[in-house]
Amino acid sequence: MAASETAPPLDILVRGPEGFSLWNGPPFSNGQPGIKLENISCTSTKFSEDGSRLMVMKSDSVISIYDCSSYREIRSFQIPNVAAAALSPRGTYLQTFQKSSTPQEKNVILWNTETGDPVYQQFQKNMTKATWPSIGFSSDEAVACRLATNEIQFLDAGDFSKPFIYRLRVPGVAAFELSKAPGSHVAAFVPESKGIPASVQIFSCAKAVQSQPLARRSFFRCSSVQLHWNNGSTGLLVVVQSDVDKTNQSYYGESKLNYLTTDGTHEGLVPLRKEGPVHDVEWA
Repeated sequence: MAASETAPPLDILVRGPEGFSLWNGPPFSNGQPGIKLENISCTSTKFSEDGSRLMVMKSDSVISIYDCSSYREIRSFQIPNVAAAALSPRGTYLQTFQKSSTPQEKNVILWNTETGDPVYQQFQKNMTKATWPSIGFSSDEAVACRLATNEIQFLDAGDFSKPFIYRLRVPGVAAFELSKAPGSHVAAFVPESKGIPASVQIFSCAKAVQSQPLARRSFFRCSSVQLHWNNGSTGLLVVVQSDVDKTNQSYYGESKLNYLTTDGTHEGLVPLRKEGPVHDVEWA
């Protein structure tokens, strides 16, 4: 790091049984952190990927957005029956999922956090960890896409009033993960069906070359996957989980860690120091 560069200020979010507080990070004056925000009641909190915004879900279906440079509340949303919420990487958009009873009721809404206006709406029957957030963004928010039946649809990230601009056909696709920085590739998960093994495929996001997968790996006994892109969008870690352990060593099933590269040079298992379940994985 160049001498002229300074590290961004570090803030510490502290959760308690009733809510959260914000402290300034080290160095501390008098050995104690200063408090930037006193205890605020909430059910959950989440920073945007770039740290510029903080989303706070409160009781009574209220979601507040804070500017992290001043910790001033810049917008508050009252969203009845909200079941999930997420911020886009730069905090430009708030995405919410509401419980819905009819397809006519568009229950996934993308809100502009500055104006408070809805910019995009769609119906989604149910929400799972694998399919939320419904709309995926690259880190610079230049690329946005969503899951549809047998395809991944790419949206105009500059104008969500337009229909999707192009689609990637992936029969049976059940989940996807857009690479973050840059948003150049997308990984698609297709579950096992009728004796055909499950698979994870990597595609280019460029419309002209996206029809064929750049990399692919198949999995037998695969119930679910976790997809983790590296920074640079050159490699993908895939945690493959099965409800049943064929060796009968674990009541909770088995899990394996796989690694795929976008240039197709590596598609295989990551050797671990000992056998056993993979509880978590994270890139530096």
